[in-house]
Amino acid sequence: MTNRLLFTLFLAVFLWSLIHPHDYFTWFLEVFPAIIGIVLIVALRNRFPLTPLLLTLLTLHAIILMAGGHYTYAEVPLGFWMRDAFHLGRNDYDRIGHFAQGFVPAIAAREILMRRNVVRGRGWLYFIIVAICLAISAGYELLEWRVSVATGSSGDAFLGTQGDVWDTQEDMATALVGALLAPLLLGRLHDRQLSRLEAGSGSRGSR
Repeated sequence: MTNRLLFTLFLAVFLWSLIHPHDYFTWFLEVFPAIIGIVLIVALRNRFPLTPLLLTLLTLHAIILMAGGHYTYAEVPLGFWMRDAFHLGRNDYDRIGHFAQGFVPAIAAREILMRRNVVRGRGWLYFIIVAICLAISAGYELLEWRVSVATGSSGDAFLGTQGDVWDTQEDMATALVGALLAPLLLGRLHDRQLSRLEAGSGSRGSR
């Protein structure tokens, strides 16, 4: 039931974001990670089912991406509300997106590494999770750079610096904070769900 509810929510927001976005070029660039994610989740749902926690986080992250794709990150209404309420100098909705870019992949990396027994020590696990998230963040910033160079003014909305010369560094720092916090805040809950998932897989395999 939870999976169906999350999929329905994803589909509803996806269709909303697709209707009259700021422009379809920016929409596609912002939303394609969510599209790739949902395809992988559906394709691997029997071979590698995910915990409810990770599915929920991935859905929330997809919603953040789709809202950014619909409006562009610099023009999302929530960001304007934050700017006015907290007396900020810019629309900081993109900081939410980059925080999620660290927070959500941290749990995804944690789930894959633990279930595949890639890392044994919890200290090394934490370090590798953070390193993976920083690599993802840096890779995305490089993608933004190349798209902006290749498309000129058409890629400005995707780049979304809003005149901030330190935007790239601040984006990666925000993702780092998300990656550092996720295992600390959700690690115990994630462990319990992983145990239940493994127990369920074991019981099905013994039938």
